[in-house]
Amino acid sequence: MYYEADADLNLLKGKTIAVIGYGSQGHAHALNLRDSGINVIVAQRPGGDNYKKAVEDGWNPLSAAQAAKQADWVHILLPDEVQKKVWDEDISPNIKKGAVLSFSHGFNIRYKRIVPSADLDVIMIAPKGPGHLVRRQYVEGKGVPDLIAVEQNASGKAKELALAYAKGIGGTRGGVLETTFTEETETDLFGEQAVLCGGLVELINSGFETLVAAGYQPEIAYFECCHEVKLIVDLIFEGGIGAMNYSISDTAEYGEYQTGKRIITDETRKEMKAVLADIQSGKFADNWIKENESGRPNFKKSREEIASRLIEKVGSRLRSKMAWIKK
Repeated sequence: MYYEADADLNLLKGKTIAVIGYGSQGHAHALNLRDSGINVIVAQRPGGDNYKKAVEDGWNPLSAAQAAKQADWVHILLPDEVQKKVWDEDISPNIKKGAVLSFSHGFNIRYKRIVPSADLDVIMIAPKGPGHLVRRQYVEGKGVPDLIAVEQNASGKAKELALAYAKGIGGTRGGVLETTFTEETETDLFGEQAVLCGGLVELINSGFETLVAAGYQPEIAYFECCHEVKLIVDLIFEGGIGAMNYSISDTAEYGEYQTGKRIITDETRKEMKAVLADIQSGKFADNWIKENESGRPNFKKSREEIASRLIEKVGSRLRSKMAWIKK
């Protein structure tokens, strides 16, 4: 792990860093770097909330092409499915020779959607948290841990530059771990699909539906299978699984030992390996690209199906009475 003393912010002095995209991560990176004394410019297309927010935060948003022409360093913080088009049309024709090209997720490099020229440093600085947390922690004098990776080291100083950028956004306060574009991409996609998003959402909804089908009140099922997830996750986040088990009742802990492996079975683990294989082979990436090219029919259908679930309706009604959530 690398910390404050391992990174030299002076490596960024005299450079102009272009942050491409002013969304969740983009606004945090741009503001943190600016507050660290770095010269930053922002690229954000006109219209929409992100453009308005950039102007409110004191930026004069440029086009991606304009920003690439002016910058010594281009950091792309656009959605994965948009990056190739913007790279091909706006950034690649205008980026300076010998510039730094960086990302916060390795998708487009790992799957060769973007193939930079050999004269560029190609690096990654990936905070392990959403942009609003990256910004809030920085303002409070703390930091979200970061990952860094080097794909191309044309200057011979790519790793040092990545650490400097991480320091500029507050990452070295929380600690920085070195990885590769491949490792970051594949583990990130797997974690999202098998555990954090795909796995967790289906587990929550399946538990809820099981209780409701058995005749229990939907409100009770919501509290037991959805609302309390945060309580358990916070305990694990703060102290690990052992600390969580210490904090819950012995009855709950015994239930964990007796039942967990009945839910997550050998068949589930087999399917997890298949999910990982699709990620490693590029099958998932190809499917996602084709889904976008065809207008996202399955994506939109799935989003609509989630919105129509009973758990969403019950949860929305209950949360509307929880004033502390809005706070």
